Amino acid sequence: MNSTFYEMIFKRKSFHIFRNVGGASIGEDELGDIKNAYSEFVPLVPEIRTVIRIIPEDRTTCRRGGEYCILLYSEKKDGYLQNIGYLGEQLDLYLVSRNIGTLWSGIGKTEEKSYEGMEFVIMFSVRKIRDDSRFRRDMFKSKRKRVEEIWEGEQIPGVSDIVRFAPSACNSQPWFVKNDGELWVYRYRKPGRRGIMPADMVSFYNRIDIGIFICFMDICLEHSGIGFEKTLYSDAGNDEEYVLNARYRFDQ
Repeated sequence: MNSTFYEMIFKRKSFHIFRNVGGASIGEDELGDIKNAYSEFVPLVPEIRTVIRIIPEDRTTCRRGGEYCILLYSEKKDGYLQNIGYLGEQLDLYLVSRNIGTLWSGIGKTEEKSYEGMEFVIMFSVRKIRDDSRFRRDMFKSKRKRVEEIWEGEQIPGVSDIVRFAPSACNSQPWFVKNDGELWVYRYRKPGRRGIMPADMVSFYNRIDIGIFICFMDICLEHSGIGFEKTLYSDAGNDEEYVLNARYRFDQ
């Protein structure tokens, strides 16, 4: 995976509204670079086809002050939501490396519901940012669960303390990791709680979130020089408290 992504984890932030970010635009060449970069990203599930479209934000219902929205489309197959989260987070970090601010927009809608035989899943609102000062200066001041709330067993320095900063819908942070010599990654849903998301959409967005979290996990493990073999598990989106999504076995 791109070696700059680990550094971008510390820089990225969600621009809930684009304000005081300067007047620069994303040029045509840069739009082409984004599409080319996406085509080179590593998918979580290689068998699932995906594609992006980049359109002006005003052609969507997203109203965050962005210049464009990047629409992510996918085949609907087992694991497609986690796969979109995994690819989308690589896109997120790539854009940050180009000083383009991002916002995962779960509520943004488009009239282009399908494209090249694939279904619209989610979008980013994006805008060029004038300088690094508008990005995050101290990631550790972000509101996230403590490591002990998301991780059971021995912690891995540079991994356990960083993966918890993965973005998620409504900051729900729906993940839990058990380390018993292998890492077991679960989609976690606290009983009786769902925040402001509609009940019927919680598992939809949280499966995208798990894909984002697995992307962070892979980036952090690779950056730490820890070899691993990853196994994925089917998640149909049921309401169990813990749903296994991935297992990591470490190289000997």
